[in-house]
Amino acid sequence: MKETYLQALDEFFAAHYSDYVKLAALEGYRRPELLTVDRDGNISRKDSAFLRLSHQAECEKLLETLKAGLTDTAFAFSFRYRKFREVWHDLSDKHTFAKMLPGILAHAGETTKSAGEKLSLLPEVWEGIVKGKLYPEKNTVLAIALVCRLRPDDTNALLTYSGFSFDLTSVRDVVVEYLLERELFNPEMRDKCLREYKIENLPIRKGA
Repeated sequence: MKETYLQALDEFFAAHYSDYVKLAALEGYRRPELLTVDRDGNISRKDSAFLRLSHQAECEKLLETLKAGLTDTAFAFSFRYRKFREVWHDLSDKHTFAKMLPGILAHAGETTKSAGEKLSLLPEVWEGIVKGKLYPEKNTVLAIALVCRLRPDDTNALLTYSGFSFDLTSVRDVVVEYLLERELFNPEMRDKCLREYKIENLPIRKGA
């Protein structure tokens, strides 16, 4: 029998994942009618959320089909080099990732040193990110959020400072959002959730 938290993840995923191209390609998926005619003859349109798996009669079967075909295609690089114009801009910007990171980590009782010890990054790469010489990729920001047990609003702030946001068409993003919202930070349970959806590219140090 599937663990309760994995079942809850499936329910969350079915209600939030919104890559409708991939959903519509699943065998057995029935595209719901979004246009309806009211009694007065006016045509109204349902919200696109009705296209999500949670509204399908065979939701569980479709979800298992989707998971069976998953591979982790999320961008795997941990950082990128800053462009000259970004270096120049950051000199006067008070809200860069590097400048805001220590304060956000402090909310969770962490420091840049303790956070770096929980990531599978080379020390020089992490030091470059902390000092603002490198920009973190999204995988790195999400990994920081999970291993440092950040609140959803702090995670959203870090994503914004690094030029990203949660994307509900991304399997990885939906699963990470579930873990953060439910505060499911136990390493064993967290890793089982990630494996359930074939998420393998987050730079999390083993055992962290």
